[in-house]
Amino acid sequence: MNLLVTGAAGFIGSRYVRMLLDSDAPDAPRITVLDKLTYAGTLDNLELGHERLEFVQGDICDAALVDKLMADADQVVHLAAESHVDRSIEGAADFVRTNVLGTQTLLDGALRHGVRTFVHVSTDEVYGSIASGSWPETHPLSPNSPYSASKASSDLLALAYHRTHGLDVRVTRCSNNYGPHQFPEKVIPLFVTNLLDGRKVPLYGEGLNVRDWLHVEDHCLGIDLVRTKGRPGEVYNIGGGTELSNKELTALLLEACGATWDMVEHVEDRKGHDLRYSVDWSKARDELGYHPRHDFATGLARTVAWYRDNRAWWEPLKRRVAEERA
Repeated sequence: MNLLVTGAAGFIGSRYVRMLLDSDAPDAPRITVLDKLTYAGTLDNLELGHERLEFVQGDICDAALVDKLMADADQVVHLAAESHVDRSIEGAADFVRTNVLGTQTLLDGALRHGVRTFVHVSTDEVYGSIASGSWPETHPLSPNSPYSASKASSDLLALAYHRTHGLDVRVTRCSNNYGPHQFPEKVIPLFVTNLLDGRKVPLYGEGLNVRDWLHVEDHCLGIDLVRTKGRPGEVYNIGGGTELSNKELTALLLEACGATWDMVEHVEDRKGHDLRYSVDWSKARDELGYHPRHDFATGLARTVAWYRDNRAWWEPLKRRVAEERA
């Protein structure tokens, strides 16, 4: 079986591919990775010498390239996306192009070549903000940032290809991921790497925004359960079960890095900052047997240790971002 995975030189995609390559099951797929290698993607995340892995550098908006790869694909797991909210606020064009037009290009190719299953990986941010309780998959979409609006658009487009054309599309919506190999612009790796360098960390507003935290390995297990056991045309929430305010998270990171609150700089809150995300993942639990395996305290400690031990991975990435912004 041939599996095409888009965006797999990034954080979640590379962990998903490594998980599949670690399997010695007789039905373990051959994997083709399609990645543009933008700022957040690096080949250091992939086992390029593995006999079941082929890497192709390219753009998911390149219809000719996508058509060529879809001709050999039995299934698709689509993770390629622009994903940083702050960047979408600064400029939305890349988010619309990649997340919407890129998804449409992939769906067209999958439909044309009769791909068996198309898993579209999305985010809980498409639901907007919720004051209490948790969103089921049937909750109306109400995105508040250009990033989440582009992902909501791609979700609806993917589901439309199922309803209109009968394409086997399955959508996942996950909560906030953490773990090794996460690009150091997201909050946990940003705070950890700053603290390891003796630099202050920027906390939005009073730090009252609440997020549910999901270890990347649990997310990848959830994605694969949807790929192998999910139902066509369905949406599955994938959550971690650990809700923390940004202030609570910051306290844990300070403690893990041996720092104090004088290393925190309160900065102006993000525009349109959603107060709270929380997904109800009982559908994935009941239908697919999904359950997060990582205890947050242990997972966070191991994540901090990984960044402490792997400066050679993240230091060049932070330098590149600093040079870009300069």
